[in-house]
Amino acid sequence: MLITRDQLTALTAQINPRYLPWFNVVQGELTLSRLARLSLFQVSVGICFVLLNGTLNRIMVVELGRAAWLVSAMLALPLLLAPARVLIGYRSDNHRSFLGYRRLPYLWMGTMGQFGGLALMPFVLILMTSGEGNATWLGFVMSLGALLMVGAGMHVTQTAGLALATDLATEKTRHQVVTMLYLMLLVGMIIGALGFSALLEPFSYFRLIQVIQGSALVVAGLNIIAMWQMEPRRPDLTRFDLERPTLRASWLALSSNPGAHRLLFAVALGTLGFSMQEILLEPYGAEVLAMSVSQTTRLTAMFAIGMLLAMALAARYLGRSGEPIRLAAYGSVIGVFAFSAVIIAGAIESLALFALGTLLIGVGNGLFAVGTLTAAMLLAGSATTGLVIGIWGAVQATAAGCAVFLGGALRDVTQALIEGGMVSAEIASAATPYGAVYHLEIIILFASLIALGPLVRRLGINNNQPSTMQLADFPS
Repeated sequence: MLITRDQLTALTAQINPRYLPWFNVVQGELTLSRLARLSLFQVSVGICFVLLNGTLNRIMVVELGRAAWLVSAMLALPLLLAPARVLIGYRSDNHRSFLGYRRLPYLWMGTMGQFGGLALMPFVLILMTSGEGNATWLGFVMSLGALLMVGAGMHVTQTAGLALATDLATEKTRHQVVTMLYLMLLVGMIIGALGFSALLEPFSYFRLIQVIQGSALVVAGLNIIAMWQMEPRRPDLTRFDLERPTLRASWLALSSNPGAHRLLFAVALGTLGFSMQEILLEPYGAEVLAMSVSQTTRLTAMFAIGMLLAMALAARYLGRSGEPIRLAAYGSVIGVFAFSAVIIAGAIESLALFALGTLLIGVGNGLFAVGTLTAAMLLAGSATTGLVIGIWGAVQATAAGCAVFLGGALRDVTQALIEGGMVSAEIASAATPYGAVYHLEIIILFASLIALGPLVRRLGINNNQPSTMQLADFPS
């Protein structure tokens, strides 16, 4: 005899809570201790980001001698899965579950993607360093699979985790919770950068394999701790007979605002302007300024520190009813000066100026990200928070993926022109291919300022709403 859906729902509702480790979540306002534990999923995402875009990209370009355009294409591939964030946010908002969970199934799937991809990477390195032609190609194919698994896992984990955090927070503290989780992403980047820098000194491929294997266990452990007894069981929200809005209806409700499309265009431009350097900054330090693996890995920490500083500045500015679009514009202006400092550092061989430029890139990028995210929250209207976070993240990550590929490709094209004698010998140097990318980023950042201009008055802060993004107002 078949069990009907209603009978199955009734049976699962009677399951003893002690057999559901993610049950018994404390109701009410999200405390700081529970928020700190939940935010561990952001730390795991930050660690994965540093490993992929920092350490592994430098090793493949410099130590393994792979073409920068090929490495950039490989690392951009996971980012191009970012449009799925919109669907993930929508599906997690409307997930149907007999156990009454909406976010945890997606958090778990994201965790398995991260763990599986990192667990596969050591075998990829063994094949790519074997020296045999067939093994090298097999390693390349496996590396694509590993990167896709990690990238997809990061997207799913981050989108569902941010949505879960906003579910647990009150209306008053929701924006502050999202801000703290974003800060924890940067903390994860700093931990990853400093940890990999220490563990990979002295560098060897065997040590790198050990570090990647350990990272897989750390990432899975952090996410499991973050999920444990965190989401309340809500069968009323996951009923199969509950009518739900379609993805198209939710998107149309959000995009009906006249400033929505222009804001997303500005987000894409600004992200392009800040992200084309992501896989080039460490090879630039290695080839132009003769920095070691340990030294270039620390650059990611400098970038993350700059982002943290930007978050503090943004909290102070928005706490005084500042306009989020102006804040994003300030970030673009700082980015122009940052890339100018990086270019000059290569010309005068100054490590200090290079480090300062990297720090300012983080500051500018952070101000731009916080400003545009705050503006997106103001545009949310009746749309769900998860969908808003998914759309903003999808546009940003897709633009970042395109930027990573374009940056590497432009660097290689410029290098080919130099080797072909099509560039004057007076300006041809080891820094020239990288300088072409940095100059283009400056131009794109100016374009983002043009796109942001008309939005200043249209998306100003509403004084009737609680001020957002204030570090001092974190829930306690």
